[in-house]
Amino acid sequence: MTKPQPPSVEPALTGVRNFRDVGGLPAPDGRRVRTGRLFRSGHLAHATPTDQDFLAGLGLHTVFDFRNASDQALEGPDVPLSGVRNVNIPLSDAADSEEFWRTVRSGTLDELRAALPDGAAEASMLATYRGMVLTRTEQHGRVLRALAGGAVPALLHCAAGKDRAGLAVAVVLLALGVDREAITADYLMSNAPHRRYRLLRNDAESVRSEEVTRLLAPLFDARATYLDAAFAQIDETWGGPERYLSEGLAFPPADQERLRTALLTES
Repeated sequence: MTKPQPPSVEPALTGVRNFRDVGGLPAPDGRRVRTGRLFRSGHLAHATPTDQDFLAGLGLHTVFDFRNASDQALEGPDVPLSGVRNVNIPLSDAADSEEFWRTVRSGTLDELRAALPDGAAEASMLATYRGMVLTRTEQHGRVLRALAGGAVPALLHCAAGKDRAGLAVAVVLLALGVDREAITADYLMSNAPHRRYRLLRNDAESVRSEEVTRLLAPLFDARATYLDAAFAQIDETWGGPERYLSEGLAFPPADQERLRTALLTES
C-alpha cells in the first residue's frame, strides 16, 4: 500500500505564518502520521478572508492556541472559524516575560545590549524549553487526551508557531512513536524565510542594524539545541518518553494507542 507523503505544495496563506501539515512523518511499524489530521502554524489573528476559507476547508475540529493573555492583547484573538472549537491553553505566563518582550519589541539598542549580552538569549531559550517540559505537564497531557478523545483534525499554534507550538507538536509526535530525528527535522522547517515570525519593532532606520539582528536571532531561530534541551530534560527527569508520557503527562499506554489509531496510517 502506498504511504501518504507530506503535501508537495504549501498553501499560499498571507496572514498566517508557519503553517504546515505534519502528515507524512514516519512512525513505527511502517506507519506514518496521517495527512489532514494534525496541523501547526503561527497565530490566526491576521488570517485574511482567503486564509479563513482555506482553514475552514480543512475540516478542523479544534484549534489549540498556546498564547498567553499578553500575546493575545498584542496580536489579537484568532479569527473565528465556523464550526471549529477554539481552546486556549497558555504554555507561558504573561507576567514572567512581559518587560523582556517590551524591550525586544521597542527597546533602544543600548537596552537590547543590556538585556541580551553575549550568550544570554540562547541560554534563555534553552531554559525556556526545559522549563516548559517541567512546568507544563498538565497542559501537554490535556492536549494529548483531547486529541486521543477525538479532537481531530486539529491545528496547534502559538504566536510564531515555533517554540510553544513546536514543543507541543514534538510531544504529540513522541506519543505517536516518531523518532527524535524526524521530530527535529520538522521543527527546523520553521526557519524557512516565508515561515518566520514578523517582529514589528519601533526602530529608526539607523538602529535597524546587523547588531540588532544578531542580538535577536537566538529568540527567533528554531535551533536543534533548543529541542535537544527539552528531550534532555525528559530523559533526566523521567528516564525517557515512556515514563514522561505515562507518569509526567498522565497519558498511559492505552491512551497512547487511541492517539495512534486517530493519527497514524494503518501498517
